[in-house]
Amino acid sequence: MAVEIERKFLLSGGHWRQDAGQAQLIRQGYLSDQPDRTVRVRVLGDQGWLTIKGRTQGIARAEFEYPIPLADAMQLLDQLCLQPLIEKQRYRIQYADLVWEVDEFFGQNTGLVVAEIELSSADQVFARPDWLGQEVSDDPRYFNSALIARPYSTWSHAD
Repeated sequence: MAVEIERKFLLSGGHWRQDAGQAQLIRQGYLSDQPDRTVRVRVLGDQGWLTIKGRTQGIARAEFEYPIPLADAMQLLDQLCLQPLIEKQRYRIQYADLVWEVDEFFGQNTGLVVAEIELSSADQVFARPDWLGQEVSDDPRYFNSALIARPYSTWSHAD
């Protein structure tokens, strides 16, 4: 079984940008946003993707990802996915021996910027860049699937 082990952090300031490469635009939506199974459609560049994820247990969950035709992905996003769609720019930043993915959100999630790192094991030790802020791996509000039902712009930022 494919397993995703991921930790997610808010960022501290904007100085992460000095190490960021070229951004990639991502549009994604969800056919299912249930905690036991999320089904995501994503367009990244000129490729469509279908991803199925299981319930998160700690920082790990089952994940299966498959390429699909771009036209199919676009039609699924526009006609079948829950709204609003997630739109974001993704930056990849090499730090120490791992790659961080920094997502800068747009639309109803403008203002949200998070960094994610995929690990080989839940207890893997990794170097932390100085631009990392609070860890939010265990906060379901930051799941992309949750940002559809409750976009970042609707949050009380005193939470």
